[in-house]
Amino acid sequence: MSMAVVGLLAGMALGFAGYFGGFGAFLLVAALGAVGFVVGRFLDGDLDPGDFFRPRDRGSPRGDGRGRDRDDRRR
Repeated sequence: MSMAVVGLLAGMALGFAGYFGGFGAFLLVAALGAVGFVVGRFLDGDLDPGDFFRPRDRGSPRGDGRGRDRDDRRR
């Protein structure tokens, strides 16, 4: 199934929830859809649980993983 079809089905589900259940149902369906997406990515092996709990490297503003060394901090 292509991603366009998955997006269409998700949009239709949110539309039906919003129309028949109101805004609260819309939010509930959207939140449960996001949880289901993340769980599906875990089960496919695309995500690791550590991705959410591992601290980010704050050394380089480019985010390339190279932090500043001691000589750069002294200047």
